[in-house]
Amino acid sequence: MRKYLIATIIILMAAMCFGCDSGKTDNKKTTVISDEKTGNQIKYITDGDAVTDDAVLGKNVYVFDTEDKAEDIQSKVTEIFKKQETNQFGDERYALLFKPGTYDKSLLVNVGYYTQAAGLGISPKDTNINKLWVDANWMYHNATCNFWRSAENFSINEYCMWANSQAVSLRRVNSSDGVVLSDGEGWSSGGFIADSNFDGMVSSGSQQQYLCRNNQWRFWENGVWNMVFVGEDPSSIPSGVWPYAPYTTVKQAPKVQEKPYICYDEKNGYGIMVPEIRKDAQGISWKDGVKGTFYSLNTFYIANPKDNADTINKALESGKHILFTPGIYKLEKALKVSKENTIMYGMGLATLETADGNACMEIADVDGIKVCGLLFDAGEKESETLLRIGEEKTDVSHADNPLCFSDVYFRVGGGKYAGKVKTCVIVNSNDVIGDNFWVWRADHSTNVGWDVNTAPNGIIINGDNAIMYGLFVEHFQEYQTIWNGDNGKLYFYQSEMPYDAPKQKAYMSHDGQVKGYASIKVDDGVNKFESYGIGAYCYNRDADIEIFSAVEVPDKKGVKLHNTCTVKLNGNGKILHVINDKGDATEFGGNASRIMEYENGLIQ
Repeated sequence: MRKYLIATIIILMAAMCFGCDSGKTDNKKTTVISDEKTGNQIKYITDGDAVTDDAVLGKNVYVFDTEDKAEDIQSKVTEIFKKQETNQFGDERYALLFKPGTYDKSLLVNVGYYTQAAGLGISPKDTNINKLWVDANWMYHNATCNFWRSAENFSINEYCMWANSQAVSLRRVNSSDGVVLSDGEGWSSGGFIADSNFDGMVSSGSQQQYLCRNNQWRFWENGVWNMVFVGEDPSSIPSGVWPYAPYTTVKQAPKVQEKPYICYDEKNGYGIMVPEIRKDAQGISWKDGVKGTFYSLNTFYIANPKDNADTINKALESGKHILFTPGIYKLEKALKVSKENTIMYGMGLATLETADGNACMEIADVDGIKVCGLLFDAGEKESETLLRIGEEKTDVSHADNPLCFSDVYFRVGGGKYAGKVKTCVIVNSNDVIGDNFWVWRADHSTNVGWDVNTAPNGIIINGDNAIMYGLFVEHFQEYQTIWNGDNGKLYFYQSEMPYDAPKQKAYMSHDGQVKGYASIKVDDGVNKFESYGIGAYCYNRDADIEIFSAVEVPDKKGVKLHNTCTVKLNGNGKILHVINDKGDATEFGGNASRIMEYENGLIQ
């Protein structure tokens, strides 16, 4: 095993070789390789010599090889997990990368906070790490705070535990057994699995809600309130129908692009694979080979937390993609992403933090932007937004090359800053695909309170034809989600209204005429909108608060909601209706109210 800590001179040399000033951005070469044996069809884009030196990945990235001693690998993995097991709001960030090959059968990879575990093969079949594990022993088996981590792109042999909640992803995993998504009878609340195969059973255990997209398994069991399955292999769809079972199934994902991922091979070195866009997708993307584009790491600026907005923006202006190595990036101005097909790739939950009331990132209205694996954190000085996609609503279409955002998370408060923002993310561009968002105003830890970490709205979607797979939005002080764009599609929504509203008078919508705020509001001007599996929950911890409706939509043909539910978790107050003025109240702890179909004011 090798720990790659770099001397200052090596860092400087690497930055010169691979940073934004290399001057090679106009000399990129493209080759296309089809491999009949594997079925892979890959376009390779390079801007010079292959990047093979692990050292360029910098501090807190550990690269393992099958030639390393098994005990040394296990020791390092265990050491990092012990640091991160309870480190919910710490500054440390890590990436554990495994080069292709088969690792010792004793290896157990336990993934803690702010840790990315990933195989470096082109296919998940290229790397076998034996066993993956996340439990909630540190919180007495309660996994509701097991946030901010990921595992992707490898094979495992043994049955695994993946007991997590929001801001977590399990992607491109190939398992010869199954997985359980909770730790015994302990609570777990929300999660995301995509593009994965399990030859055994998936047991959701105590999971209250979950999104599964384009997967395959032998059998699924259990579920509590809201489990959504989109584009699953037909053999994987669980039996049971809403409302008698908490299952919502959609046969195909209409348009999807799997998250880009880091990989390595001896010939081409390090790079970022961008899978091809699939339409009407069903099942895993890599079953018959990998199809997509390999961008050599020599086309990237390799950022580290010592970078500021100016250095990263200079790299973007020169045509570089950005790879954020693990750490916290304090930004005094927004990162400006203006060139089409730019990739913004975060390792180890790299975190962008506002320093002066600015946005963290502003994206121009251009084709093909990819943003993934990043946490956006609000600073002490109020920002208008943390991420803006497009400056304003336009008629520009990106249908053939959409903007895609995967494993993108937002946080207001809970850490070292109170955090203040008006709206965490504003989507102005058309044809945006979101794939696993958690937008969170903190409800616990330090720097938390109604007048402390202030944030009216979580996300506003103005663009048309937006698709969201897995949208989690929680605890904002007014509407959690505002959807103004036409022809939007929402596959799985999980939301908790704020716990800390101090009194009814402080939590009134429609100019003080309506009790509470709906979790999601679809604008009256929207003509087409469709949702599958909305779950909205209340826990009025600090006051007896009533909320008139969980969902507000215009009563029109073309505005369709499938399988919508509300739940009172605990505490005071209640949600009076599910959609507009329809649906029963949720008055008691654990009490749920469901509507199967809603369109134009009519329910089933």
